[in-house]
Amino acid sequence: MEMIADILLVAGALGAGFYCFVLARRLNRFNDLEKGVGGAVAVLSAQVDDLNKSLVAARAVSDGSGKALDDLTGRAETVAQRLELMMASMHDLPAGAVAGSADINEESDALAAALKADPKSDNESFDEPEKPSSGLMFVRHNRNQSRVA
Repeated sequence: MEMIADILLVAGALGAGFYCFVLARRLNRFNDLEKGVGGAVAVLSAQVDDLNKSLVAARAVSDGSGKALDDLTGRAETVAQRLELMMASMHDLPAGAVAGSADINEESDALAAALKADPKSDNESFDEPEKPSSGLMFVRHNRNQSRVA
């Protein structure tokens, strides 16, 4: 009886050894760095590192752009406030002050005519005559401008 128990014990040990051998081979193939999951993990790890570097660079660029945009927005708001104040002050001008703008319009028209008459000038010529401006602050430009070579 003891002999049968010893034979079964040896057979069980050999079976367990063979099973461990098979599992070891499967585990080695599973962790293979080129074909198995180990290779996939290595590739994914490299991609994660690359993405982290890209994220840091993109964050730095966006922070710089955000700061520049904040600065430009602040400047634009300041200029808008100044323009609003100028427009509000234009309503407060007496009627005689607005009549003086005709002299300024005549001077700007004379200057424009002199520039058009000068053939050596590199200034832009206009297809249509320039309309006189409608106030002290705003000048209307002709949009159909062409460059003289």
